[in-house]
Amino acid sequence: MSIDSTWLLCPNCFHDLEQISDRVLGCALGHRFDLAKSGGVTLLPPRAPRTLGDDRRMLEARSDLLESGAYAPIVDTLAEAGGRRVLSRQSSLRIADLGCGTGYYARELSAAVDGGSVLLADRSATAVRMAVRAVPRATGVVLDLWRPLPLRDASADIAINVFAPRNPPEFARVVRPGGLLLVVVPSASHFIELRRMGAALDVPDGKAELVTAQFAGVGFAASQTTRVEYRLTTDARMRELLVDMGPAARHHVDGGSRPDASGELFVTVSVDVVALRRA
Repeated sequence: MSIDSTWLLCPNCFHDLEQISDRVLGCALGHRFDLAKSGGVTLLPPRAPRTLGDDRRMLEARSDLLESGAYAPIVDTLAEAGGRRVLSRQSSLRIADLGCGTGYYARELSAAVDGGSVLLADRSATAVRMAVRAVPRATGVVLDLWRPLPLRDASADIAINVFAPRNPPEFARVVRPGGLLLVVVPSASHFIELRRMGAALDVPDGKAELVTAQFAGVGFAASQTTRVEYRLTTDARMRELLVDMGPAARHHVDGGSRPDASGELFVTVSVDVVALRRA
């Protein structure tokens, strides 16, 4: 069972976790955590909010869309940013995907930069199970990105955060000095055609600038922001996937609009890849 405990802290007392047996992790104070059959572990704090993260429908839509290659330019830019800016080229780079979803981005980045130990972290247990299948030797952890993370200080050479919640103080603690954080956020043009139909949520302008400001306050220096923008030729099925893989899916379940099902349509994909260096 693939668990690299050198990533992990106890969510109760924040002592180091170690492997006690094939199926159990534990800390020096006696807290114990069972490994799931899928190979991951749940490390939620006491009285954690009952948030579930992305559901199976959203994740399956995301997997279908990503594996089609529709977002390949985004992952290519992530891989280029990671490979170009890593200071040390040791063969065992430690990569943390904070908000891993299906594991697609971590899988591709790890392959591009000769990643060694990979951490896949998400609030959704379904996401972690899917991600561990995508990156078989990775360590999968169910955790709450909004709260103190059960991850060791300076444990990541590279961390990625793709369309996911951000916790700047904790990300700064987890990324080693000189390490790299890559954040992907949508621009105001992202899915603009679907938004005009009422099928996608609005995106405020200036998200990349907000990210840079947030992380500057906790010791990250902006390295470079790269705009990735292109048009997808979509049919009805792809438009359904684009909507169902993101937060707009919840609004449609509650009676919101669906994308127009007729014919082909160009849909703009527009995101910023923000590279930040840990001081």
